[in-house]
Amino acid sequence: MPRPERSCETRRYSRAVRISLTSIAKHGTWRQYGCVYCFARRTHTYLDLDSGRDFDSKIVVKTNAAALLRKELASPRWTGEPIAMGTNTDPYQRAEGRYRLMPEIIAALRDRANPFSILTKGMLILRDLDLIVQAAQRAPVSVATSIGSVDEALWREVEPGTPSPLRRLDVVRRFAEAGIGCSVLMAPILPGLSDSPEQIDATVAAIAEAGATSLTPIVLHLRSGAREWYHQWLSARRPDLLPLYEKLYRNGAYAPKSYQRQVVDLVEQAKRRHGLTPPLRPGSFRTQQHDLPQSDVDRGRERQLTLL
Repeated sequence: MPRPERSCETRRYSRAVRISLTSIAKHGTWRQYGCVYCFARRTHTYLDLDSGRDFDSKIVVKTNAAALLRKELASPRWTGEPIAMGTNTDPYQRAEGRYRLMPEIIAALRDRANPFSILTKGMLILRDLDLIVQAAQRAPVSVATSIGSVDEALWREVEPGTPSPLRRLDVVRRFAEAGIGCSVLMAPILPGLSDSPEQIDATVAAIAEAGATSLTPIVLHLRSGAREWYHQWLSARRPDLLPLYEKLYRNGAYAPKSYQRQVVDLVEQAKRRHGLTPPLRPGSFRTQQHDLPQSDVDRGRERQLTLL
């Protein structure tokens, strides 16, 4: 559903983030990847569409996003805040192949020498590699992809519309070769599905081999919208895991901190084994943006304003 918009901005304010970020939600509030766990499912209901089948099959495209961006960047009020793309919906999902909005968006940011970051599961970002390199010569730029597991069978079950995790590793390699670098969100780590020591080690090893600049683990969180859809999927595909999830998520959207620490410790041990312990690159704000609250109490400390 293409449509023009008056604004291309989604502003996020978080006490956990040192600098304010502006996020371009270029494709509205939903994606075509069909990830069964996606936290953005709830936002689909804001336009009277459901967080299940509609989320997986319908998408709204802000067709004039690039023109609006150039207008806003030219405003005297704009002070050059870093812009984060991919914070709610992926800017390189399938519709981007048709609408080709990102080249103009990146060019606008390059011309303004405005810092930005991109988080994506998509391979289309490689189409714009040269533009991103040009932009990085004028301002801080960071790129990240999310790879929760390298288990191909699990990927087909929980992320059916996305490129395979092995293909996403190619994005990491290409940006490393280009000198930009690519960080990885190991997300989401799924309890009972991708959290064993062996699975974590295999995933970290693959990410390290691809040349990632950093790796940040994030355990699955289940907010309203995603929670119901994921529970339905579990009931149909892995009913044996329902007691585990009822135990872990009975108090809210986030697993207990004790469980999260256990998973993070496994990841950190694997990172040390595979030599993946470099510091964040200067100017990299992508990982900071995706440090999620670890409990519903922590989440309540965030203040978020969304303009759609």
